[in-house]
Amino acid sequence: MGTRPFAWERSYPPALRWDADLDVTTLPVLLDRAVASFGDRPFIEFRGRQIGFRAFGDLVDRAAAGLRRLGVGPGVSVALYLPNVPYHPISFFGVLRAGGRVVHLSPLDPPRALARKLADSGARILVTTDDKTLLPQALSLLADEPLDHLIVGEDAAWGAGPPTLALPPDARILSFAQLSEAEFTGPWPQQDPAEVAVLQYTGGTTGLPRAAMLTHANLTAATSIYEHWYAGTGRTWQQHDRVIGVLPLFHIYMLTTVLLRCLKGGVEILLRQRFEPAQILDDIEKGRATTFPGVPTMFIAMAAQPGIDRRDLTSLRTASCGGAPLPVEVAQRFETLTGRRVGGGWGMTETSPAGTVILPDMPMRPGLIGLPLPQIEMDVADLTDPHRVLAPGETGEIRIRGPNVTAGYWNRPEENDTAFADGFFLTGDVGRMDAGGNFYIVDRKKDMIISGGFNVYPRQIEDAVYEHAAVEECTVVGIPDAYRGQSAKAFVKLRDGAEPFSLEELRAFLADRLGRHELPTAVEFRDALPRTAVGKLSRKELAEEEKIRASETEKA
Repeated sequence: MGTRPFAWERSYPPALRWDADLDVTTLPVLLDRAVASFGDRPFIEFRGRQIGFRAFGDLVDRAAAGLRRLGVGPGVSVALYLPNVPYHPISFFGVLRAGGRVVHLSPLDPPRALARKLADSGARILVTTDDKTLLPQALSLLADEPLDHLIVGEDAAWGAGPPTLALPPDARILSFAQLSEAEFTGPWPQQDPAEVAVLQYTGGTTGLPRAAMLTHANLTAATSIYEHWYAGTGRTWQQHDRVIGVLPLFHIYMLTTVLLRCLKGGVEILLRQRFEPAQILDDIEKGRATTFPGVPTMFIAMAAQPGIDRRDLTSLRTASCGGAPLPVEVAQRFETLTGRRVGGGWGMTETSPAGTVILPDMPMRPGLIGLPLPQIEMDVADLTDPHRVLAPGETGEIRIRGPNVTAGYWNRPEENDTAFADGFFLTGDVGRMDAGGNFYIVDRKKDMIISGGFNVYPRQIEDAVYEHAAVEECTVVGIPDAYRGQSAKAFVKLRDGAEPFSLEELRAFLADRLGRHELPTAVEFRDALPRTAVGKLSRKELAEEEKIRASETEKA
């Protein structure tokens, strides 16, 4: 442990302690406590139907009993290929209750990625629904991969939803209703908090999927860390709080900060299958939702909704942005329209995802991600020597350690050897810490552009472009430059009714906001920009397009 008090402790409010005692246990124990404490209080609302804590616990036990009959127990992986429907949290806790570990698959994954994740994790049981967009893919996996069982939830059991498909006859296919017919014979397997609970896939340096091993201890520690932070900053849950759950449950942001935190705090989740700005505003105005966690694209879309300034959003106490940095311009626009400040912070799949949070009274600044949370240590290391810690104000790679941080990647011993330095996880984020312990992110290390020998950070350019009145969304990538080696190209989605502008006009607008080496050398307008599974803007696809374009130009 470093020397205390840490710089950020001096910025903590009086009620917050960095060395707070964390509640570290297993996820089934977390569920048992919630059922005992909150009983019939509503836990999940979906399509107008409410599920109480006790009823949810019963559904989990029935699913777990069925999974035990299928051979799920310690060391067994079960893959969840599910959208935001109650089958996800029921299956998630059912697998863990049975003693197994969860493998999260994204409904947006292409077939090759799904097959690779199943092979890598060793999962031979797959859980999905009869949704017509998911079931064909699941049946294809059943035909091509060594799966023992496919469990299919009936979407219609939760009310009218998207179109579904009938199940083909196959002895390996089991409906969720059939799974839940099994009698509980107990006892449930005893688990250790150090056991892996979830294999959570994230992007790999080789382009192949890699899974962070998140233990029961990692996830319950992260939940407790957030609990102490919000209590210490005067923002604890209240009994009748309602949290909008539209982020994907297979993503770590939604899993910990919504599902697990609401479970532990006795708070209701308004579970939504897809993001529709008008629906979210109705949830706040008519459903009296109190908390909305989202990603930048959601706040951009909501701010663009006609009549948002006339909505009654007074029930909303907390709006927070994660998954990607929220440009200051967008945050200010949302606050002006709604009167609600958007909080933020930083975390990663590998940190479960606790890392930093911005204090509620801290002025928003470009790149600000806030203070490290209780029991978390962070510093900044030299970009070429991860063992050399830099002084406050210097820019380098952010490192982190704490009880919430993964021990490494599943089946990746070589990557694990280079993922840590001095017990700290190397995040790949380039940033700095100020004298008060607040951290700032400049960009991702792998996204950095080297232009004429200078480090150029796409995120700083994006923040500046967002200040242009015509811009709704922006993504910047590096492109080949015969003179500089690389330069920046801006991809822009315009606001409704806005007119395109020339590269020269953009450079003139940015001239007093960026250095000359940072000014884009190209701009392209798109009707839509690529997004990741969680809805944040993605540079990867655009960078790949530019590589192909450059290669074709060379051949010509």
